[in-house]
Amino acid sequence: MKHHRGSIEVITGSMFCGKTEELIRRLRRATIAQQKVQVFKPTIDNRYAEEKVTSHAGANFDALPIQSSAEISKYLDPDTTVVAIDEAQFFDPEIVNITQALADRGLRVIAAGLDMDFRGEPFGPMPILLSQAEEVSKLHAICVVCGEEASRTQRLVDGRPARYDDPVVIVGAAEMYEARCREHHEVPR
Repeated sequence: MKHHRGSIEVITGSMFCGKTEELIRRLRRATIAQQKVQVFKPTIDNRYAEEKVTSHAGANFDALPIQSSAEISKYLDPDTTVVAIDEAQFFDPEIVNITQALADRGLRVIAAGLDMDFRGEPFGPMPILLSQAEEVSKLHAICVVCGEEASRTQRLVDGRPARYDDPVVIVGAAEMYEARCREHHEVPR
């Protein structure tokens, strides 16, 4: 089934808020609707399975790992109607033009990614994707300190908050990151 109009949907929030789980839910619904789905993920995200997007809860969906956003166009099947991109924050800035071009061609594009890095600053191409999307879903996790809604990702180094000048991109999961609210998010300078 083809879509009548192209669109861009962005699922965002901190780590552990359910971004990939929501992406997989939407992909399963598209599959039930007999739409041709293709999923792409950055090769840097090798936490669970190389050729799947996998949520922290264990749900998964087949995906093609790629080095750069240009590979989406290279590997896109002509009959695909839904393109999903997980961990969009890790892609190069060209991901913005590619998602726009796909939506302009009538495809439904669903991108999931962190809106902020561990410092609490905009992450990679996400701010532009968020501003150009027809639909944005900002999800929240639970703060591990107080139990309130969490919108931040806390990176830990030896059990302590990472410093501001630490590298921005380090792929990890619960062993390195926690969800935190604004009040409990710490970034020592």
